Amino acid sequence: MTLTIQSYSGSDATPFFGDLARLRSTVFRAFPYLYEGNPDYEQTYLSTYAKSEGSVFVLAIDGNQVVGVATGTPMAGETEEVKRPFLAAGLDPKQFFYFGESVLLPQYRGQGIGVKFFEGREAQAKRLGLRYATFCAVERPADHPRRPADYVPLDAFWAKRGYTHHPELRTSFTWRDLDDTVESPKPLSFWIRDLST
Repeated sequence: MTLTIQSYSGSDATPFFGDLARLRSTVFRAFPYLYEGNPDYEQTYLSTYAKSEGSVFVLAIDGNQVVGVATGTPMAGETEEVKRPFLAAGLDPKQFFYFGESVLLPQYRGQGIGVKFFEGREAQAKRLGLRYATFCAVERPADHPRRPADYVPLDAFWAKRGYTHHPELRTSFTWRDLDDTVESPKPLSFWIRDLST
């Protein structure tokens, strides 16, 4: 395996957008996301990140194939869905760096790449002088019919990285599940790490 981890700022990642869109659509089909991807939406989504001041794309590349990606951007430039719970709690989005996603093909998991993804995004947050890193995770019921019997949540991994769950900080994103014909809102809650400690 000739795997490398490379970080790109904003529009520098544009040449990889086709690969990244396919990767997101592939990985997010799995539980707990169950996302029915749309290539056009993916291109628009990635372009928005590329235009965001201070954004970062951390790519895992095996040879010439992109096998994983993690994104991040200052929360101040994020959508209302992301900022709203922080504003309601009296927290200043300008102090937070928001992690958009971390996706990796299954055969590359368990090799420390996820840790590298966190390190790359945290490094960008620190370069920008932001105190906190945060992300949100989708919540699915324990008895969800598509939950695999061997499914293990990532809570322990996130906690080991220094992140604390804040279930009081909640939002919702809308997408179409694999089994659905229409989009519906999905509940998510946030995890936060103080990068100054």
